[in-house]
Amino acid sequence: MRLSELEDKEVINACDCKRLGFVVDLIIDECKGNIEALIIPKSGKLCGLFGEGAEYVIPFQCIKKIGPDIILVEIHEEKRKEK
Repeated sequence: MRLSELEDKEVINACDCKRLGFVVDLIIDECKGNIEALIIPKSGKLCGLFGEGAEYVIPFQCIKKIGPDIILVEIHEEKRKEK
């Protein structure tokens, strides 16, 4: 699967049914070539604009299902990293 295909899918947290957003980047282990995490920007106040520039970093092992329209993740609030 290509990054461009992942960017079209919305990321939903199964623990609280919150929409987290869309994938904008990946963290990749250069030695192994594995995806380590998904990067999802936090939404701003107006259509994603004027936000604080923070983002979610979702570890790849938290992905439960990649469907045709969404990526379902299971991540508890205390484990969610924000940059």
